[in-house]
Amino acid sequence: MLSPTGAKLEVHNVCKSYGLKGKQLRVLDDINLQIHSREFVCLVGASGCGKSTLLNIVAGLAAPSSGAVFVDSQLVTGRPGSDRGMVFQGYTLYPWLTVAQNVAFGLQLRQMSKAEQRDRVGYFLNVVGLSKFANSYPKQLSGGMKQRVAIARALANEPAVLLMDEPFGALDAQTKEQMQQFLLELWAQTHVTVMMITHDIEEAIYLSQRVYVMSAHPGQIKAEITIQLPERRELDIKLSPTFVDIKRQIIHTLRHDVATVSL
Repeated sequence: MLSPTGAKLEVHNVCKSYGLKGKQLRVLDDINLQIHSREFVCLVGASGCGKSTLLNIVAGLAAPSSGAVFVDSQLVTGRPGSDRGMVFQGYTLYPWLTVAQNVAFGLQLRQMSKAEQRDRVGYFLNVVGLSKFANSYPKQLSGGMKQRVAIARALANEPAVLLMDEPFGALDAQTKEQMQQFLLELWAQTHVTVMMITHDIEEAIYLSQRVYVMSAHPGQIKAEITIQLPERRELDIKLSPTFVDIKRQIIHTLRHDVATVSL
């Protein structure tokens, strides 16, 4: 079974339901979205709209009740592999391993040669600016540094798509902004295809080229918004009239959804 559109990542007619006390609770309803090669796309939505469920289905950590997910036109049938890298909100680093060993973990599972592992780990630690901390342990790092290690570990496998689940949600406001700028610079350097979920509207606008807005009960794609901002962005762009207008549009869409559910 091949992707109908040939997009880098495609979610095609995905639904997800859970059995609850003899009834079916529909969490996701007819989700359709496409992400093209080298795009950075964010999904935003209120808590409980199914963002994380959708990301887990794309990652292969959960199966859809119906519909399909494709990466490079191939049907996703299993857990994350070399085609899908995953970065979670929690740093998910192994505390007994050094930074370099954490980054190399997936490469070892692929039985890559020691020399190639060393070269690839060195390259990606340099990319995320942590070469000097290769022999440090996670407990010696700040929250932002830990998340850089997690991103380097995901990138080291050279995934077709990088999936990110609220990656900066546990960071303080200042570190979060620093990490947003770092991620945008990293994406400009690597041009990896990214699908990221976040509840932070400003973060979604600042980072992405397109934003999908999800409604809840059940989760559906309510709007697709193209971000008409320069590819190279500084933090001050969040104060620009264009940025504020986009934020107002997304807030209005989410507010209308909440009001509809409340009624």
